[in-house]
Amino acid sequence: MAETSSPTFLCLASFFKGVEFLRECKRQGARVILVTKEKALHEDWPRESLDDIIALPNDASAELFIYLASQLARPQKIDRVVALEEYDVITAGLIREHLCMEGMTSADARVFRDKLLMCHKASAAVILVPEFLHVLNYDELRGFMARVPAPWIMKPRTDVSAIGIKKLEDSEQVWRTIDALDARDNLMERSVFYLLERFIAGDVFHVDSLVNDGKVIFAGVNAYGRPPMEVAHGGGVFITRTIKHNCEDHRRLLKINRKLINALGLKHGAAHAEFIKSAEDGEFYFLEVASRVGGAYIAETLEAASGINLWREWARIEITRAGGNGSYKLPAPRKDYGGIVLSLARQEYPDTSTYTDEEIVYRPKKRHHVGLVVSSPKLERVDELLNEYARRFTEDFTAIVPPLERAE
Repeated sequence: MAETSSPTFLCLASFFKGVEFLRECKRQGARVILVTKEKALHEDWPRESLDDIIALPNDASAELFIYLASQLARPQKIDRVVALEEYDVITAGLIREHLCMEGMTSADARVFRDKLLMCHKASAAVILVPEFLHVLNYDELRGFMARVPAPWIMKPRTDVSAIGIKKLEDSEQVWRTIDALDARDNLMERSVFYLLERFIAGDVFHVDSLVNDGKVIFAGVNAYGRPPMEVAHGGGVFITRTIKHNCEDHRRLLKINRKLINALGLKHGAAHAEFIKSAEDGEFYFLEVASRVGGAYIAETLEAASGINLWREWARIEITRAGGNGSYKLPAPRKDYGGIVLSLARQEYPDTSTYTDEEIVYRPKKRHHVGLVVSSPKLERVDELLNEYARRFTEDFTAIVPPLERAE
């Protein structure tokens, strides 16, 4: 095959994510190959922006991904390997190592997948973290529970969002949970792949960043209406919205986030970090971070407030690093406010046509989901709309299902 000056991007997405990233790569002249899994092949991928789309079996191993990448690299040079989904970041690192490419290694990526490791890294950087412990040594567990007041959170080291997380009220619940986990057939789902953490009551915030050359060049700070774990376990309506620009919490979170990104060594790309503001002492504590764009239409919400689309700008950063013309420059962001109200729906495709406010800028389209993204120069208007829509969603659409124990 003849050589071409267009960079070739190999993108991994085991779930349906990153459509705007794929589109922007094609707009910038790249060749785009998407590797997904059979379960996601039917999704609404932007096939007009793809030079190839390949579906691997749902249980495909990392070795199969590496072998496929090697075969794809025979007739063409692979310039960038990008994981669009959190479950693929370590696999992408393994592919880069195998092909001797620059970028995040599997060890680098593990810091953003392993909640125990990221807590150790954050703590070493003198970032406040809830007291935590690997669910491993029995004596250390007894000591932890004697020292740290209940309740505690037990959570898997490598799952996402609130999947698999349990709130435990006493030591007996901890020991019985360990017994139940250790009875599972899958070794990777047993208790040694969990950590125990002090439960902190408070408001949860997320900071979503773009990083280039190790520096945070853009960050949006949002507050969840209810903690994600509460929504995942209790059901109901999910809300997140921009916090007041340049308030004390905004400034503190931006500072902590920069410190975190530096400590964990992210050089370029996107990051989604979560922090909780303790109701007891008013301090911000680190919860977790991922080297990806936040889910639940957070990218659309941030774009509603700032005009910056994280997927699009991440793609432009990668294009520049792959040898595009010039250096990357972030567009000037707006300082409006955005928010989203989102819920599981009883209807397969809910009808939101009776929601007609001019501030609505995006209506997610996903089976058995309903959502609205709003934008306004005034935070008070965003709050007013989100609260009204949350009440109406409960009456019109909301469905409640048991929380997931695992992603698959």
